[in-house]
Amino acid sequence: MDLKTLQKIKPSEYADAADGYRAISDAADAARERVDKDIAKAIREANEGEAADAAQRKLRQLSDNFHYTQLECGLISGALNAFSLEIAAPQRQVLQALDEAKALSYTVHADGSVAFPADGKNELTGEDIPGGTAIGNDGMYHGPGLGPDMSGLIHPNPHQAKAQDIANRISRALREAAEIDDRYSAVLTKLKAAPGLTVDAKTWTDVATDTEALGTAAVDYLRDRLPLDRSPAERKEWWDSLSGEEHDEYKRAFPEYIGNLDGIPSAVRDEVNRENLDILIGKLSGEDGEKTKTQLDALKSIRQQLQDNVTQRLTNAGEPPMYLLGVSDEGLGRAIVSYGNPDTSRNVSAYAPGLGTALDTDFTRNDLRRAHETAVGARKYDPSSASIVWLGYDAPQLSAPGDLPTLASDTDVMSADKAKKGAPAYNSFMAGLAATNDHKDPHLVAIGHSYGSRLVGAATQEPGGIPGADDIILLGSPGTGVDKAEQLGVGKDHVFVGAAENDPVSHLPSKKEAIAGTMGFFGGGPLGAYLIGDLADQGDDDLWFGKDPASEAFGGRRFQVADGPRPLIDGQGPTPAHSNYFNPEKDPQSAANIAALVADRPELVKWDEYR
Repeated sequence: MDLKTLQKIKPSEYADAADGYRAISDAADAARERVDKDIAKAIREANEGEAADAAQRKLRQLSDNFHYTQLECGLISGALNAFSLEIAAPQRQVLQALDEAKALSYTVHADGSVAFPADGKNELTGEDIPGGTAIGNDGMYHGPGLGPDMSGLIHPNPHQAKAQDIANRISRALREAAEIDDRYSAVLTKLKAAPGLTVDAKTWTDVATDTEALGTAAVDYLRDRLPLDRSPAERKEWWDSLSGEEHDEYKRAFPEYIGNLDGIPSAVRDEVNRENLDILIGKLSGEDGEKTKTQLDALKSIRQQLQDNVTQRLTNAGEPPMYLLGVSDEGLGRAIVSYGNPDTSRNVSAYAPGLGTALDTDFTRNDLRRAHETAVGARKYDPSSASIVWLGYDAPQLSAPGDLPTLASDTDVMSADKAKKGAPAYNSFMAGLAATNDHKDPHLVAIGHSYGSRLVGAATQEPGGIPGADDIILLGSPGTGVDKAEQLGVGKDHVFVGAAENDPVSHLPSKKEAIAGTMGFFGGGPLGAYLIGDLADQGDDDLWFGKDPASEAFGGRRFQVADGPRPLIDGQGPTPAHSNYFNPEKDPQSAANIAALVADRPELVKWDEYR
């Protein structure tokens, strides 16, 4: 990258090339859709046997090839577009500097140095003041044997300062242009397919690497053009202001940003995150480690459930469609899944899971099912309902599966730090739901289960509370961090509590009792205390994270749930009742009450007495 190159480069040609690659990406996407939805379906319906099976395998391979082409060409398009826009700035700076030099009759050399003419006589010496050459950014005068004047600060030739400024600007622009050129050259060099047509796990790992490389190279471009530091409502306005071509560019080139940006419409996030899902699976397939394997298995499970959902909806008109609203391998993993479209539904709930939750197969098996069951139940009361499971934070992890927290071994669980750190992300997501919903006044419900109720409590204490929330549901809560329902910001009559009598987590001892040395707590955690009866009769209604939400002192509305199996005694493990709130088979009353509340039908709820 030299001065001549920067002068003559045509950013529009790179933008045109980006359009061409985007057209190829779109064509590959259309071809893949035709293979998957038309050709494969027709062969499946018309043929059986080994030949038909072999044909289906070939079609899947062809579909994968088109998918790979779609993604890679989308990345190339994004890289060329970003380069086109970024390189225009230093070019503009250079052209402006050259125009100024020309107007002043200065000569700009190929290396960017600027020659300026002589100017009159030195009043002190009577000698002619010669011209010279300014070289960018070294701050020195380069004349024929003439140094600065006697002050050592001001050169006697007034042209020198102007020439130096022009030379410095040219030098800065050239350095910036060279850095931009290097970044995007490196990315485009990587964006090359290996010979042959086999798209396998290694290929998807390569796609993931390419995607990450482009995101890194284009970080300044993204900061300038994506509203990363704006509110979800402002992001929605930004997205709506873009052209269809710009939508396509951002979705193709920067899926990991668009798919996880609160305020982007849910259908767009779902479309992009399905691509992100494949890219993440490819990335993790090329890595080692227990955490990687755990997340990889979970992501594959989500992908399978998304595929199964399409099939299920063909045979069951009442089956809610799945939307993948977020996915990432950040921390312990991120996944946000909705059953029902949260933008077109009047009733939308967002459930935050708690203790021990991470992006693993337990999450994809249990937490996704809870959101699904809530959506199915709510849609019986009002078809315009959607239910979301939101894993957008690192929940506290237990020492071992099935354990309960103890002060000695589970300080992570016993601290509110995870909840407070996750609260801003939860509020941002809720603000996004409010911004993208089609209804003028949607009914938004925040649900916190277990430690997730502590996160919801923390979210209510952020400035402005939980954006758009009309109701709060607390399930199996160890406390919310506040002592009164009215402190949660939605009005105490809109705080609903489900607490099973045999759920030890909803009986966590107060810090006062723990410090006092409650035998059950220190000897065997809350389970030990529960079994010897210490916790079931706390006179002050205090739990670890504040007042018991099921108590009269807290002031919420407690609805009926089953007592549930007794820990260990009934042979179902240490916390069976803690996991049954959403389950219509194991606790039909609780599941029905939750569904009615999500559907905004509180008159159908069966209420319970306070503890």
